[in-house]
Amino acid sequence: MSDVILEMRNITKTFPGVKALDNVSFRVRRGEIHALVGENGAGKSTLMKVLSGVYPYGTYEGQIFFEGRECRFHNISESEKVGLVIIHQELALVPFLSIAENLFLGNERAQNGIIHWNEAIAQAKELLARVGLHESPQTLITDIGVGKQQLVEIAKALAKRVKLLILDEPTASLNESDSDKLLSLLLQLKAQGISSILISHKLNEVSKVADSITILRDGTTIETIDCHTEHVDEDRIIRGMVGRDLTHRFPPRDVKIGDVIFEVRDWNVYHPLHEDRKVSNNVNLYVRQGEVVGIAGLMGAGRTELAMSLFGHSYGVRISGKVLKYGKEIDVSTIDKAIQNGIAYVTEDRKSYGLVLIKPIKDNITLTNLSAVSVGGVLNEPREVRTAMGYRERLNIKCSSIMQEVLNLSGGNQQKVVLSKWLFAEPEILILDEPTRGIDVGAKYEIYTIINHLAEEGKAVILISSELPEILGMCDRIYIMRDGKIIGEMLARDASQESIMKCIMTQ
Repeated sequence: MSDVILEMRNITKTFPGVKALDNVSFRVRRGEIHALVGENGAGKSTLMKVLSGVYPYGTYEGQIFFEGRECRFHNISESEKVGLVIIHQELALVPFLSIAENLFLGNERAQNGIIHWNEAIAQAKELLARVGLHESPQTLITDIGVGKQQLVEIAKALAKRVKLLILDEPTASLNESDSDKLLSLLLQLKAQGISSILISHKLNEVSKVADSITILRDGTTIETIDCHTEHVDEDRIIRGMVGRDLTHRFPPRDVKIGDVIFEVRDWNVYHPLHEDRKVSNNVNLYVRQGEVVGIAGLMGAGRTELAMSLFGHSYGVRISGKVLKYGKEIDVSTIDKAIQNGIAYVTEDRKSYGLVLIKPIKDNITLTNLSAVSVGGVLNEPREVRTAMGYRERLNIKCSSIMQEVLNLSGGNQQKVVLSKWLFAEPEILILDEPTRGIDVGAKYEIYTIINHLAEEGKAVILISSELPEILGMCDRIYIMRDGKIIGEMLARDASQESIMKCIMTQ
């Protein structure tokens, strides 16, 4: 039996106006974890969509061989039948169905159209045990966290007798503990002979578990590294990804901090479904002009709930407390009022809440400030085009034109469109919730540079991030949250990952 389970030869995929993949070849050995890395737009997801049948045979050039046989997949069902399963970054689970129902959705344990629930529950228990998830199969997906949902997705793949598992940014939404559990599971599956393709921007995780690393850049293969025979470190991977050294992960900036511009006092928020549960508990914080303030905390600490409640009460019920700007109380009870008072919120979920995916870049950028590109209530298209062109150039948005649908942009460029949209609203206070989630180191650096420019212009910036190096590298001051409360505050220059975690775990 061949040592190679998958071989993709000379894959070329073209979209209107752009060649996404140019003669890419890619091989995966049996029972290995093969990492696929590259900047956003490098072609990683496109290559995996070709492999799994999302882009069917005939829409690309080249050949795919799986277990020595040429495959011409026309859809995902065909690729799954041979044991090739992809888990996308946006999980394909139905929230209000049980774990068992999700595990066998489309793959039901049934005979003559009748589901055998006893068999399904018994098999679900076995699958959950294999992935280390100690939940009842009858538990609803909505009642478990994102880390456990990832494990359900892997159990779902095991139910399909997976031989090659493709994971697209599986730890992007996970905290450090859940990430470690998932990586440990991949190593266990490897020991069982299951191969994995791991797409990730977290290079420390790649270095920890990968047997091989293939680097893509601009739709071409740069190199494949054998981690057992060659020295691999993050700097080498970054050099291959971006074509240059990134000597500083975080751009320097000239800090000039002014007076307090934004203040929150005694802020309380209750869960919208469980109204006896406080998700923000007597929160007090402030931000000064030109200051970048970080909010650190584990998953479920209440950071996003706090941010959304401050932005027009867009999350929570029974909200109380005061929001002040330059010492005067302001009304943030609706999104319109929050925007009018100079507040912008860049959501952690850009695809669901930050963008209109089927609309072009131009329409998305001007969405928050239509009056600035209108005359007498009628859109002035030349003005709108000039505005969008200006932000495309200012934020270096890589696209075929401003008329390109944002659905077809890479994650990093989608994030730049979201930032452009809010910058066009001319805010004074920006709340950035996981602004670099799921984007590569090169695009991260560009976004960090934008954040620094905003601070230099005297804006007040609140940065929420699950990545402690990002909090430490970008912020002037850090608040630490747990269980909806601010449990600590420290200057970034005096903080470390250890001191932040100690505060989280011991308070």
